[in-house]
Amino acid sequence: MTAARTLVISFVDALHTAGNAMRAAIPPLEQLAEMLALVRSHQVSRSGEIGDYLYKVHGAGCLFISQDGSEIDVDFAADGAEIFDFWRLRRYGHSLPEPLAPTEQEVRCAVESLKPLLAEVRPGWFSMAKINTSA
Repeated sequence: MTAARTLVISFVDALHTAGNAMRAAIPPLEQLAEMLALVRSHQVSRSGEIGDYLYKVHGAGCLFISQDGSEIDVDFAADGAEIFDFWRLRRYGHSLPEPLAPTEQEVRCAVESLKPLLAEVRPGWFSMAKINTSA
């Protein structure tokens, strides 16, 4: 597996883990995007520490920093989906304890290789694809 593909898979796993930690710590939270409304209504601080993560809500998203210093930064789409771009993937790679620094083109190829697990929601922005479980 290439370093870029490892990076993308690791980012998605880290985002999933951070999301689970936030949902466990903030019971009304179902989607991470709800953090924006909770901050705006002063129910949750704009930044803080929850479990093993520091978090900082920003404009249209949130940055999570794990205990090892890894930075998982996402924005939220109108439907609440967690979305990320190449810059966020590469930033995550640079923040790892053993940094990964693939080029944007290598990351693009890795993301392409992971379709249909990842969906391009707008040019250069990706989310986990919604799986249709109805038969």
